[in-house]
Amino acid sequence: MRREGEARLGEELKRLQSLLGLGHEFKVVWTPKQDSNLDGEIKDDVMYIYSSSFEAAMKTLRHEFLDYAVSQCAEPYKLVANQLIILLNKEAYSRKEKLVEKLASLIS
Repeated sequence: MRREGEARLGEELKRLQSLLGLGHEFKVVWTPKQDSNLDGEIKDDVMYIYSSSFEAAMKTLRHEFLDYAVSQCAEPYKLVANQLIILLNKEAYSRKEKLVEKLASLIS
């Protein structure tokens, strides 16, 4: 039964990938867990679905996929912010080193 459910989840994932034209690298693994705090998560290129019933698993799959799709919209901003942080860190380090050199020459 679980194998059949996982196959149906895979079909739904393919449908979502086709509809939105993204996430083609993902595969789905249904591993029902009673004691998990998570209903699902994405690790690397795998969508792990922990929901115990098939209906809940389908809902979780859709939620995880749509969460991924929406998150992709913010990805360019994240890349720019990370590059800006790297640049600012280099500048701050350079300023600190210059100040340390000046202070060291003052106390010599």
